[in-house]
Amino acid sequence: MKLIAENIHVISKITKEAFLNRDEDYIKNIMLKIIKQNPDWIDLNVGPSKGKFEGTIEWLTKIEQQLCNIPLSFDSTNIEEIEKGLKLIQNTQSCIINSTNADDIRLEKFSSIAAKYNTSLIALTLNSETGIPKEAEERLNLAFKIIETCESKGLGHNKIIFDPLVLPVCIEQSQAKVSLDAIRMLKESFEPPILTTIGLSNISNGVPKHLRSQINIVYLVMAMGSGLDSAIVDIFDEELLRVHKMIQENTPKTSYDELYLNIFNTFQNYGEIEELVFDKNDENQIKIIKTAKILMNKEVYSACYI
Repeated sequence: MKLIAENIHVISKITKEAFLNRDEDYIKNIMLKIIKQNPDWIDLNVGPSKGKFEGTIEWLTKIEQQLCNIPLSFDSTNIEEIEKGLKLIQNTQSCIINSTNADDIRLEKFSSIAAKYNTSLIALTLNSETGIPKEAEERLNLAFKIIETCESKGLGHNKIIFDPLVLPVCIEQSQAKVSLDAIRMLKESFEPPILTTIGLSNISNGVPKHLRSQINIVYLVMAMGSGLDSAIVDIFDEELLRVHKMIQENTPKTSYDELYLNIFNTFQNYGEIEELVFDKNDENQIKIIKTAKILMNKEVYSACYI
């Protein structure tokens, strides 16, 4: 499973100011830190990229191209600005456009540019009329519409990356499980199979800071077991990277690593959280199990659940 670094993000006040002020030193510093973690893509989240932010994608792309050859994920609602960034890249087939949804106009524009440059395209299973569907089946229905349009443009299944959308567990607790169900449905409903991704940090938005990494890691393990192909993550979370690698390589080193691996296998084999055996005297294992049960809506979330 591949990782997309989320750490250049307009929502960060410091990064937003760096965009506005064209603070190249700040951007180079954060990019160099990202490069050390060796993600599969670097996401450049610039929002609408209009007004004072126009040209930000071009500026960021030029800086990144000087520093490394890690592929870029262009994250904006402004497809014209994304295309300006793509024009600066020689091998655009390794890039991602992030993202379209199921709205006709947006889907037409984004799929056309993705086909033109042979990039991958992240597709959100929502539209402006209904928002994010509450049921996995409804998200799948939107995916069928999206893929029909993409195929008409010449985009193959290997170029379409569906994002079933993750909502914060502290706001819509039941939706954590729905998103996992949607990942599984998406992986099983298309031939050849399509790809999936999530914005992992969304699951812990709004929860106390000390809980965020724990929730993100457990959810990532569950999503990997459900068939997830990639995730947009905080690439500076060392423990998340360690657990991701441990699952990928099947190399547990601690008792709680074994539990993470068991959770992964449980989801891969359509098992139930209640079937997991764990050491009730091990504080780390207790935290992991409680987190997993909350994410599966088996226990009620609270800010002090551990």
